[in-house]
Amino acid sequence: MNTSSARDCFPTTHWSVISNAGNSQSPRADSALNELCRYYWPPLYVYACHRGTARADAQDLVQSFFISHFLKTNYLQALDSKKGRFRAYLLTCFKHHSLNEWKRAGCKKRGGGAHHRPLDWATADKEFQSKLMAAERPESAYDRAWAVTLLEQVLAQLGQEMQDKGKRELFEELKPSLAGDKLSYRDAAKRLKMSEEALRQAAMRLRKRYRELIREEILKTCDPAEFEEEFRWLLNVFSD
Repeated sequence: MNTSSARDCFPTTHWSVISNAGNSQSPRADSALNELCRYYWPPLYVYACHRGTARADAQDLVQSFFISHFLKTNYLQALDSKKGRFRAYLLTCFKHHSLNEWKRAGCKKRGGGAHHRPLDWATADKEFQSKLMAAERPESAYDRAWAVTLLEQVLAQLGQEMQDKGKRELFEELKPSLAGDKLSYRDAAKRLKMSEEALRQAAMRLRKRYRELIREEILKTCDPAEFEEEFRWLLNVFSD
Protein backbone atom coordinates (compact mmCIF):
# COMPACT_ATOMS: atom_id res chain seq x y z
CA MET A 1 0.00 0.00 0.00
CA ASN A 2 1.43 3.34 -1.02
CA THR A 3 1.81 6.08 1.57
CA SER A 4 -1.08 8.54 1.20
CA SER A 5 -0.62 12.27 1.44
CA ALA A 6 -3.04 14.49 3.29
CA ARG A 7 -4.84 15.07 -0.01
CA ASP A 8 -5.70 11.36 -0.10
CA CYS A 9 -7.23 11.33 3.38
CA PHE A 10 -10.95 10.88 3.87
CA PRO A 11 -13.17 13.93 4.32
CA THR A 12 -14.25 15.07 7.79
CA THR A 13 -16.13 11.84 8.39
CA HIS A 14 -15.71 8.34 7.01
CA TRP A 15 -19.40 7.66 7.29
CA SER A 16 -20.31 9.36 4.01
CA VAL A 17 -17.64 7.26 2.33
CA ILE A 18 -18.95 4.11 3.98
CA SER A 19 -22.47 4.94 2.82
CA ASN A 20 -21.31 5.49 -0.76
CA ALA A 21 -19.34 2.24 -0.75
CA GLY A 22 -22.44 0.33 0.30
CA ASN A 23 -24.66 1.87 -2.39
CA SER A 24 -24.07 0.21 -5.74
CA GLN A 25 -26.20 2.92 -7.40
CA SER A 26 -23.96 5.71 -6.19
CA PRO A 27 -21.54 7.13 -8.80
CA ARG A 28 -18.92 7.18 -6.02
CA ALA A 29 -19.42 3.54 -4.99
CA ASP A 30 -16.24 2.20 -6.58
CA SER A 31 -13.98 5.07 -5.51
CA ALA A 32 -15.45 4.89 -2.00
CA LEU A 33 -14.76 1.17 -1.84
CA ASN A 34 -11.19 1.81 -2.93
CA GLU A 35 -10.84 4.31 -0.10
CA LEU A 36 -12.16 1.81 2.43
CA CYS A 37 -9.77 -0.83 1.10
CA ARG A 38 -6.80 1.51 1.33
CA TYR A 39 -7.55 2.37 4.94
CA TYR A 40 -8.76 -0.89 6.40
CA TRP A 41 -7.25 -3.89 4.63
CA PRO A 42 -4.03 -4.14 6.74
CA PRO A 43 -5.78 -4.95 10.05
CA LEU A 44 -7.95 -7.59 8.37
CA TYR A 45 -4.92 -9.15 6.69
CA VAL A 46 -3.06 -9.25 9.99
CA TYR A 47 -6.05 -10.87 11.68
CA ALA A 48 -6.33 -13.57 9.00
CA CYS A 49 -2.61 -14.36 9.14
CA HIS A 50 -2.65 -14.56 12.93
CA ARG A 51 -5.43 -17.14 12.73
CA GLY A 52 -3.00 -19.37 10.85
CA THR A 53 -4.28 -18.66 7.35
CA ALA A 54 -1.58 -18.97 4.70
CA ARG A 55 -0.56 -15.55 3.45
CA ALA A 56 -1.77 -16.18 -0.10
CA ASP A 57 -5.15 -17.32 1.21
CA ALA A 58 -5.29 -14.38 3.63
CA GLN A 59 -4.76 -12.05 0.70
CA ASP A 60 -7.62 -13.68 -1.19
CA LEU A 61 -9.89 -13.48 1.84
CA VAL A 62 -9.33 -9.75 2.19
CA GLN A 63 -9.76 -9.14 -1.54
CA SER A 64 -12.96 -11.17 -1.76
CA PHE A 65 -14.29 -9.54 1.40
CA PHE A 66 -14.12 -6.03 -0.02
CA ILE A 67 -14.97 -6.88 -3.61
CA SER A 68 -17.67 -9.51 -3.22
CA HIS A 69 -18.96 -9.24 0.33
CA PHE A 70 -19.44 -5.49 0.59
CA LEU A 71 -20.49 -4.96 -3.01
CA LYS A 72 -23.13 -7.68 -2.97
CA THR A 73 -24.68 -6.96 0.43
CA ASN A 74 -26.40 -4.03 2.08
CA TYR A 75 -24.29 -4.10 5.23
CA LEU A 76 -22.66 -0.74 4.61
CA GLN A 77 -25.87 1.04 3.70
CA ALA A 78 -27.34 0.26 7.11
CA LEU A 79 -24.33 1.55 9.02
CA ASP A 80 -24.55 4.61 11.22
CA SER A 81 -21.93 6.08 13.56
CA LYS A 82 -24.44 5.93 16.42
CA LYS A 83 -24.75 2.15 16.04
CA GLY A 84 -21.20 1.44 17.19
CA ARG A 85 -17.58 1.58 16.19
CA PHE A 86 -16.74 0.78 12.60
CA ARG A 87 -13.60 -1.01 13.81
CA ALA A 88 -15.61 -3.66 15.66
CA TYR A 89 -18.27 -3.91 12.97
CA LEU A 90 -15.70 -4.49 10.23
CA LEU A 91 -14.04 -7.35 12.11
CA THR A 92 -17.39 -9.03 12.82
CA CYS A 93 -18.29 -8.89 9.13
CA PHE A 94 -14.89 -10.25 8.15
CA LYS A 95 -15.24 -13.15 10.58
CA HIS A 96 -18.57 -14.10 9.02
CA HIS A 97 -17.12 -13.83 5.54
CA SER A 98 -14.09 -15.93 6.46
CA LEU A 99 -16.27 -18.63 8.00
CA ASN A 100 -18.39 -18.81 4.87
CA GLU A 101 -15.30 -19.05 2.69
CA TRP A 102 -13.79 -21.81 4.80
CA LYS A 103 -17.08 -23.70 4.70
CA ARG A 104 -16.81 -23.62 0.92
CA ALA A 105 -13.42 -25.33 1.17
CA GLY A 106 -11.40 -22.15 1.45
CA CYS A 107 -10.40 -19.51 -1.01
CA LYS A 108 -10.08 -20.01 -4.74
CA LYS A 109 -6.57 -20.22 -6.11
CA ARG A 110 -5.00 -16.84 -6.61
CA GLY A 111 -5.29 -15.33 -10.07
CA GLY A 112 -8.46 -17.26 -10.85
CA GLY A 113 -9.94 -14.46 -12.92
CA ALA A 114 -11.30 -12.43 -10.01
CA HIS A 115 -10.80 -8.68 -9.99
CA HIS A 116 -8.21 -7.57 -7.42
CA ARG A 117 -7.69 -4.28 -5.66
CA PRO A 118 -4.10 -2.96 -5.81
CA LEU A 119 -2.81 -3.76 -2.32
CA ASP A 120 0.83 -3.86 -1.24
CA TRP A 121 1.02 -7.25 0.50
CA ALA A 122 4.83 -7.31 0.73
CA THR A 123 4.92 -4.05 2.64
CA ALA A 124 2.22 -5.28 5.00
CA ASP A 125 4.13 -8.48 5.75
CA LYS A 126 7.28 -6.52 6.59
CA GLU A 127 5.55 -3.74 8.50
CA PHE A 128 3.28 -5.84 10.70
CA GLN A 129 5.32 -9.00 11.20
CA SER A 130 6.73 -8.18 14.63
CA LYS A 131 3.41 -6.80 15.88
CA LEU A 132 1.62 -9.82 14.47
CA MET A 133 3.85 -12.32 16.24
CA ALA A 134 3.76 -10.40 19.53
CA ALA A 135 -0.02 -10.48 19.90
CA GLU A 136 -1.48 -13.47 21.73
CA ARG A 137 -4.87 -13.46 19.99
CA PRO A 138 -5.96 -12.70 16.40
CA GLU A 139 -8.28 -9.99 17.75
CA SER A 140 -5.32 -8.33 19.50
CA ALA A 141 -3.30 -8.48 16.29
CA TYR A 142 -6.20 -6.84 14.44
CA ASP A 143 -6.49 -4.09 17.06
CA ARG A 144 -2.77 -3.37 16.96
CA ALA A 145 -2.71 -3.22 13.18
CA TRP A 146 -5.73 -0.92 13.25
CA ALA A 147 -3.96 1.40 15.72
CA VAL A 148 -0.76 1.43 13.66
CA THR A 149 -2.73 2.21 10.50
CA LEU A 150 -4.58 5.04 12.25
CA LEU A 151 -1.39 6.60 13.59
CA GLU A 152 0.35 6.28 10.23
CA GLN A 153 -2.50 8.17 8.59
CA VAL A 154 -2.19 10.88 11.24
CA LEU A 155 1.58 11.17 10.74
CA ALA A 156 1.16 11.28 6.96
CA GLN A 157 -1.32 14.13 7.26
CA LEU A 158 0.80 15.98 9.82
CA GLY A 159 3.90 15.57 7.66
CA GLN A 160 2.05 16.93 4.64
CA GLU A 161 0.85 19.93 6.63
CA MET A 162 4.39 20.68 7.76
CA GLN A 163 5.72 20.25 4.23
CA ASP A 164 3.12 22.68 2.91
CA LYS A 165 4.46 25.18 5.44
CA GLY A 166 8.04 24.56 4.32
CA LYS A 167 8.87 22.82 7.61
CA ARG A 168 9.50 19.25 6.49
CA GLU A 169 13.02 19.16 7.99
CA LEU A 170 11.66 20.34 11.34
CA PHE A 171 8.97 17.65 11.21
CA GLU A 172 11.49 14.88 10.51
CA GLU A 173 13.60 15.98 13.45
CA LEU A 174 10.65 16.04 15.84
CA LYS A 175 8.69 13.06 14.52
CA PRO A 176 10.46 10.40 16.67
CA SER A 177 9.51 12.34 19.82
CA LEU A 178 5.82 11.99 18.91
CA ALA A 179 6.20 8.26 19.46
CA GLY A 180 7.87 8.82 22.83
CA ASP A 181 11.51 8.60 21.75
CA LYS A 182 13.90 10.79 23.69
CA LEU A 183 15.02 13.90 21.81
CA SER A 184 18.15 15.95 22.43
CA TYR A 185 16.84 19.46 21.85
CA ARG A 186 20.36 20.87 22.01
CA ASP A 187 21.65 18.65 19.19
CA ALA A 188 18.50 18.99 17.11
CA ALA A 189 18.53 22.77 17.47
CA LYS A 190 22.11 22.88 16.20
CA ARG A 191 21.21 20.77 13.17
CA LEU A 192 18.25 23.02 12.42
CA LYS A 193 20.17 26.21 13.14
CA MET A 194 17.59 27.50 15.60
CA SER A 195 17.52 28.21 19.32
CA GLU A 196 16.74 25.41 21.74
CA GLU A 197 13.82 27.37 23.17
CA ALA A 198 12.34 27.94 19.71
CA LEU A 199 12.63 24.23 19.02
CA ARG A 200 10.88 23.34 22.27
CA GLN A 201 8.03 25.68 21.37
CA ALA A 202 7.80 24.13 17.91
CA ALA A 203 7.72 20.65 19.45
CA MET A 204 4.92 21.69 21.78
CA ARG A 205 2.86 23.01 18.85
CA LEU A 206 3.53 19.86 16.85
CA ARG A 207 2.41 17.59 19.72
CA LYS A 208 -0.76 19.65 20.09
CA ARG A 209 -1.56 19.31 16.40
CA TYR A 210 -0.74 15.59 16.55
CA ARG A 211 -3.29 15.11 19.34
CA GLU A 212 -5.87 17.08 17.39
CA LEU A 213 -5.41 14.92 14.32
CA ILE A 214 -5.64 11.72 16.38
CA ARG A 215 -8.93 12.96 17.78
CA GLU A 216 -10.20 13.77 14.28
CA GLU A 217 -9.15 10.36 12.98
CA ILE A 218 -10.84 8.49 15.83
CA LEU A 219 -14.04 10.47 15.37
CA LYS A 220 -14.20 9.35 11.75
CA THR A 221 -15.15 5.85 12.87
CA CYS A 222 -17.13 6.27 16.09
CA ASP A 223 -19.81 8.41 17.64
CA PRO A 224 -18.49 11.48 19.55
CA ALA A 225 -19.98 10.04 22.75
CA GLU A 226 -17.60 7.07 22.41
CA PHE A 227 -14.46 9.11 21.79
CA GLU A 228 -12.98 8.96 25.29
CA GLU A 229 -13.38 5.19 25.48
CA GLU A 230 -11.93 4.74 22.00
CA PHE A 231 -9.00 7.01 22.84
CA ARG A 232 -8.25 4.99 25.99
CA TRP A 233 -8.38 1.87 23.84
CA LEU A 234 -5.78 3.38 21.52
CA LEU A 235 -3.47 4.20 24.43
CA ASN A 236 -3.70 0.67 25.84
CA VAL A 237 -3.86 -1.42 22.68
CA PHE A 238 -0.21 -2.58 22.91
CA SER A 239 -0.43 -3.58 26.57
CA ASP A 240 -2.25 -6.85 25.70
